[in-house]
Amino acid sequence: MKGIPNMGNLLKQAQQFQAKIAKLQEELANKTVEATSGGGMVAVVANGRQEIVSIKIDPEVIDPGDKEMLQDLILAAVNDALSRAKSMMNEEMGKLTHGLNLPQIPGLF
Repeated sequence: MKGIPNMGNLLKQAQQFQAKIAKLQEELANKTVEATSGGGMVAVVANGRQEIVSIKIDPEVIDPGDKEMLQDLILAAVNDALSRAKSMMNEEMGKLTHGLNLPQIPGLF
């Protein structure tokens, strides 16, 4: 029938695209972003899979009498690191999907 794409071709392209996504996910696991809070007193590193890979806390910010401040600094740095990791992932996925005419589905990647 005219107008129906060759299913074999379509399946092959889908498999190739799936392989590219898998490779990109592996690469993103090795890319990292860093976020800090408190003027660098707390530093958090996240990878492109949006996993926290390290947290560093300057000993000067550890005050047993003010644990809430430390908790807030950690929370701020973690949220910023995850946001940066998500942006990095979206940017890389955008490069991969550029020109494919895929519908924009929020939260897909």
